[in-house]
Amino acid sequence: MPVRSSYAQGTPNWIDLQTPDQEAAKAFYGELFGWTFDDQPTPDTDAVYSMALKDDGVVGAISAQSAESIAQNVPPMWNTYIAVDNVDAAMARVDAAGGKVAMPAFDVMAAGRMAFVIDPTGAPVGLWQAKEHIGATLVNEPGSLVWNDLRADDPIVAAAFYAAVFGLTGDSQNWDTTPYISLKVGDETVAGISGRPGGEGPSGWQIYFAVDDTEAVAAKAQALGGTAIVEPTDTPIGPMATLADPQGAVFNVISIAAE
Repeated sequence: MPVRSSYAQGTPNWIDLQTPDQEAAKAFYGELFGWTFDDQPTPDTDAVYSMALKDDGVVGAISAQSAESIAQNVPPMWNTYIAVDNVDAAMARVDAAGGKVAMPAFDVMAAGRMAFVIDPTGAPVGLWQAKEHIGATLVNEPGSLVWNDLRADDPIVAAAFYAAVFGLTGDSQNWDTTPYISLKVGDETVAGISGRPGGEGPSGWQIYFAVDDTEAVAAKAQALGGTAIVEPTDTPIGPMATLADPQGAVFNVISIAAE
């Protein structure tokens, strides 16, 4: 559904970008997807959290990387958050499931409560317990989030972790002979897990934005200073491309095939 007012536990519900050049990133994504921004000051700091808006909905956010992250050569990246009913209860299941805590749970004013963990394959993921902020209120429309999946060293180990911590169940299938695990909340498929293509790069969550025309958006991204990591390619669910913004953060775009 395009407009969301809630998310069941285990459903990816929010994305944000941490980047060394917040203003440049806002200009890039604003031009590429038609986003506008609501800059919200972060209490007790000089930082702002730029909420990305599309039409009448909130689709994600962009924030500046910390000086410490930049000094440690942490690459700019889009983060995936998964909805939980109770962050602290979910965190209590992380160690036994083979993960580790990267950032303990804390309150984000009246918006919600969050934490970050590292799954057993090394992929970071956020946990979000909604209060006033449920996460993205517009999804599955051009210029908004349409899918999240994990590319992991060991998809089976990863699936067991997300089952134990979030209650997700998994169905295996093959896309072009590559095993793909669909993660479900009840009967609804909400995310997926696959192996890393060619075994390259670290394990991590990928984000996908819906677009009307993958080829046109990929060309526009490059004209705006981005790069095409994987050129537009036909897939069983529609034309897809993997892109990087001018600062190097990776994201995917996909034109969903008509049913």
